[in-house]
Amino acid sequence: MKKTLSLVAILAAGTSQAAGFQIDTQGARATGAGGAATAWLEDSSSIYYNVANMVGVKTLDITLGDTGILPAITFQRPGQEAEGQRTTLSPPPHLFVVYKPFEKAAFGVGVYTPFGARSRWEEGFSGRFRGYESSLATYYINPSFAYELHPRFRFGAGLDIARATIELTRGLDFVNSEGSIHLGGADWGSGFNVGVQAKVLDNLDMGLHYRSAVDIQFKGKADFQNIPAEFQSRLTDQTASADVTLPSTVTAGLAYRPLNNLLLAFDASWVDWSSFAELAIRFENPAIDNPLPKRWHAKWKYSLGAEYGVTEALQVRAGFVYDPSPSPNSTLTPDLPDANRIKVTAGVGYQLKPFRADLGYQFVALSDKESSAPGIPGTYAGSAHVFGLTLGFTPQ
Repeated sequence: MKKTLSLVAILAAGTSQAAGFQIDTQGARATGAGGAATAWLEDSSSIYYNVANMVGVKTLDITLGDTGILPAITFQRPGQEAEGQRTTLSPPPHLFVVYKPFEKAAFGVGVYTPFGARSRWEEGFSGRFRGYESSLATYYINPSFAYELHPRFRFGAGLDIARATIELTRGLDFVNSEGSIHLGGADWGSGFNVGVQAKVLDNLDMGLHYRSAVDIQFKGKADFQNIPAEFQSRLTDQTASADVTLPSTVTAGLAYRPLNNLLLAFDASWVDWSSFAELAIRFENPAIDNPLPKRWHAKWKYSLGAEYGVTEALQVRAGFVYDPSPSPNSTLTPDLPDANRIKVTAGVGYQLKPFRADLGYQFVALSDKESSAPGIPGTYAGSAHVFGLTLGFTPQ
């Protein structure tokens, strides 16, 4: 009988928009084009996609938006009915500002949520002792600088200041009764990002962007409820802590313009999920600690995107993404369900200078993924709808 709390559950029992618990929709323009934006995107959201491209801003650019992630995931044990989650809309916002006081240098700051997820399983969920309700949110503050070293080559760098919060409610099985535990915690972490962009030909650009890992040392409080008398001496309210490493990413991209009003782009991103090897809460009472292996693997994600200028003011976009799951089947459990993702995207943008508005949409299909985890085998499947709106301002 488990009387401890899995950190995996804290990290987001439920599906997120991207594999693992990554959120890679930090601007509706890029979202509509499949996120393939490393080599070409030159508005202020380039702070996230490739900081070197901030130099493409004329003088000042501001983007502000939100993304609605509406997931639906199911878990089905062999020979039983499928179980699902209650409808939960996650709305990670984004804000980017870039100022270019000099011809070749730009300064900026971004505030956004690159990792996070929320989950609420249905009442009576059979896996509630591994995860019932949980949420993770990471808020990055990203001051950045970019410089044009040559008309065909740019360089940029930034500091990632991260604030991470977690909250979890899960059940505790005492055979003849059920209790529960609620845990909340938060901490700060820091990292960095660097990027380059080069014009290989007049109509062919390439970009490379790296964002470092960020170590988070969560500190919080565990609140036990409905604990039988014989367990109350061990399962008392107490402090708890845990270490988590948010993964590093490397993205390489190409952007090709066969026509003046047509852009084709391709990105390949390597996400180092291998840092997610084994996780556990460290309680004030070490006797109830119970490390759980995850053994996630680093994975490549591939994105194709296109943008077509119907008129000078109106653009339409489309994209396709393959985003494989980092979780092996042997450690896949309901506290953090995952699966390979196929994404189809579309978007539209309109400019009424000095303002602009972009809409982006993703349909995310989660392929059936079989789990062979001891004690809780089953099949995970699902889908998600992602809606993004970003408003922009560039003075003339």
